[in-house]
Amino acid sequence: MTKKAFWSEPYLTTLTTTVAAVSGADVTLEETIFYAFSGGQESDHGTIAGHPVLSARKQGLEIVYTLADDHGLGDGQTVQIEIDWSRRYRLMRLHFAAELVLELFYKTLDGVDKVGAHIAPDKARIDFAWPESISPLLPRVESETNSIIAANLEIQTAFDDEPNELRYWAIDGFSRVPCGGTHVRRTGEIGAVRLKRNNRGSGNQRVEIYLAAAPMPLRP
Repeated sequence: MTKKAFWSEPYLTTLTTTVAAVSGADVTLEETIFYAFSGGQESDHGTIAGHPVLSARKQGLEIVYTLADDHGLGDGQTVQIEIDWSRRYRLMRLHFAAELVLELFYKTLDGVDKVGAHIAPDKARIDFAWPESISPLLPRVESETNSIIAANLEIQTAFDDEPNELRYWAIDGFSRVPCGGTHVRRTGEIGAVRLKRNNRGSGNQRVEIYLAAAPMPLRP
């Protein structure tokens, strides 16, 4: 099973590792920093041994990377992974912004259900099952989200269940929240955000989350 270094070292942009197995265009690695689509967060972009990763997918607790058919890699070969850091960092920032927005809606609307989510480099979105417009709530939730961001709180992440790779995040004022995505170290790195409602029809409310400001200065 691939060791997921993107959890313990989410700011790494390169990693030397070993090919665990090859099956045609599909490759697995002994260790990786290359996140695969999960929980709504898009996969990283990057290369393995200079070959662009065409797709990354979870297969149980394993991650399978698909390369071009002519990649030429073999079992046991030493390779270097490189990821697109700019993309990864925007995904991390928007991911945690979305986590905050979701938890604040849970606190604000008793009984609200999340029915979908997607984290892309340009924006995040959360879909709720709710019978009324959530527009009146957006200014409050946006303000509370930005207050948490401005407080620059430490974001703690760890395993709840390591054998099954179940993880959580926690900050002051929140209970542990199950989540297996990649996270920034502190809320201040997100930078200010703005929220927008996108009407999805009766009983379905969508909140879009945008980065409205640059994050705190950071080098990977």
